Amino acid sequence: MDGVYGQRVSGLTFEVLEPAPVGVAVTRGPDHRLLYTNETYRSLFGERPIGSPLKVAFPHVQEDYVPIFDQVLRTGTPVVRTDAPGGEAPEDRDRFFTFSLSRVSFDDGTYGVLAVFLDVTDPATVAQRLQAVADERRRILRRYQSLVRVSAQIVWVADPGGLVIEPSLGWERMTGQSWDDFRDDGWMDAVHPDDRTSTQVSWTRAVKEVSEVWEHVYRLRTIDGTYRHFQARAVPIQENGRLVEWVGTCTDIEQQWQEQRRQRLLDSAAAATADRTSLEGMLGALANVIVPDLADGCSVHLVIDLADGLARGGDFVAERIATAARAGLPRLPPFSEERLAADSGFAAVVRRRRPFRTTFAPGSPLGDLVPAGTHTWLEATGANSIALLPVVVDGTLAAVVTAAACGDRAPLGQSTVALLREMIEQAHDNLRSAMRFQRTHKVAVALQHSLLAQPPRVPGMQIAARYRASPAAADVGGDWYDSFVLPDGATVLAIGDVAGHDLRAAVAMGQLRNMLRGLVVDRQEPPGEILARLNIAMKTLYCEETATCVLARVEKGEGGHRLNYAVAGHPPPLLITGEGAGRFLEDGANPLLGIPYDARCVSAREPLPPLSTLLLYTDGLVERHDEHLDEGLERLRRHACALARQPLDRFCDELLSALPLSADDDVAMIALRLPEPAARHEATGRALVEDR
Repeated sequence: MDGVYGQRVSGLTFEVLEPAPVGVAVTRGPDHRLLYTNETYRSLFGERPIGSPLKVAFPHVQEDYVPIFDQVLRTGTPVVRTDAPGGEAPEDRDRFFTFSLSRVSFDDGTYGVLAVFLDVTDPATVAQRLQAVADERRRILRRYQSLVRVSAQIVWVADPGGLVIEPSLGWERMTGQSWDDFRDDGWMDAVHPDDRTSTQVSWTRAVKEVSEVWEHVYRLRTIDGTYRHFQARAVPIQENGRLVEWVGTCTDIEQQWQEQRRQRLLDSAAAATADRTSLEGMLGALANVIVPDLADGCSVHLVIDLADGLARGGDFVAERIATAARAGLPRLPPFSEERLAADSGFAAVVRRRRPFRTTFAPGSPLGDLVPAGTHTWLEATGANSIALLPVVVDGTLAAVVTAAACGDRAPLGQSTVALLREMIEQAHDNLRSAMRFQRTHKVAVALQHSLLAQPPRVPGMQIAARYRASPAAADVGGDWYDSFVLPDGATVLAIGDVAGHDLRAAVAMGQLRNMLRGLVVDRQEPPGEILARLNIAMKTLYCEETATCVLARVEKGEGGHRLNYAVAGHPPPLLITGEGAGRFLEDGANPLLGIPYDARCVSAREPLPPLSTLLLYTDGLVERHDEHLDEGLERLRRHACALARQPLDRFCDELLSALPLSADDDVAMIALRLPEPAARHEATGRALVEDR
């Protein structure tokens, strides 16, 4: 604080003494250096140089008063003088004062003198004013002693009921609140909205119970509009066993609080990652530490480089493996995968391998800086900033962590990004052990993705595919999916699984898929007959291999869309209506591929209602070692029905995130959704026009 109005010594402020109706001065040390004078004192004796010894501050009266100050400082016994002449100017020689001197201690163990002066020149009011100065002296000493206990930057005074009764210059300078806004319980308006209830409850309890010392930490809005952490402390002032007031302080502890939070978060991050063995588990645990302390939302993506696509200008896959969101915000499904271009903004961050932070207006488009699923979440939650942090372990890019601030939270600052980076770096040793397995696993997954085709874009239909590798297996598996459009306009969907989980299975899978493609395009026969031909080829070329498969044609006719399908030893297709009813299609069942089978393979037909979803999947989505397959199938049907109205990408992601997947098996799925009827679409369009 500036000037004599707020001198602070070792954290102590005398602001609370300013409004006293008597003159107050405080000195310190054996040379009695003047530390403070209040307004009444200055009106009586004029301005005095703060910090000067008493002999310098009062050169004409030192012989009369310095010995008394020495005595009080030495003995600690208070001294009271009445009718003492005062003033240095000739015109003040006829003025008389009563004063008291008391020894006071400072928080560093040194001593000083508290002087209280009362002008008693007018004899008619001497008795009344002597009583007043005695009362005021006791009150000043109580306040001073309290200040020594709770010294801080802001001092405030409240009545026994807890309502503020005196202005506080420190509070006004810190918060910008005027006296009218500050008085009574108006100070609560400057407390952060999230801290008001706890602060009010704590203060009310202290007032009711007359606690010896009240302590509470809350965020206070400062004059520049930002919030900082303050520690509030208050003590009750009692006189003859009766509570007369509360004297309180507020101390800015933002730096201390930030350092304590930093250490707590670093410890939490270390503990969370120490108990995990997989990279996914470690980074998922880290996301749960980041939210909600540092961010409102967090996602973690593995970067699967397809044939060195990032370096060669090709595509790569961003596979989301973990998410977290604060209470009240929707949470993204933990699993998702998106194919991204090598020239995207996300790829640029990956290549630079340095943290990237940006602030923006809520709802602003971010282009390809983040995967599409993350972009949708950022728009829905009113995000105002994001930070992308590549996780690099021993020179290898492991993942990318994306953190976001939403709503009323201040945008992510550089200090937050630095702390996020420090948390990731602290987990380096734990991540290193997980990366030994992850390097091999990523190569296998990249190979698997390179063997799987992107679903075609078909007008009037939506097709989405997902592949999730086993988190426990380092080798590539035999799960696959495929989709393409035939010359006759039919859309083909296929899914299969070659027995085994090694490179041999992956090679057989690739060859089997290519053979099936050739047969479908060449013959354009019913799916059952195509699978019979494929089985003959397998018995001839891959006599030791077995595989399962679903082959389906989606055909459009005058009555709508129709499914023509056949199943060879594979889990049955699942059909979900737009209203959320679901059933498995079990009519086109045949033995698995690779075993002798001379009978004719059957096909089945099924009408596909508008807005329905057809799901093909591999057994890793439903099969568990400790339960019957029917339980897994029913669990899938129930979850899929509940997601019938979700966008198709969200439908797939939620299934992979919500269902308990096998730890040692891959999962592949491909889903198709039909549009609403044309007549209904046109009617909806007309209704929108009329509403406008």
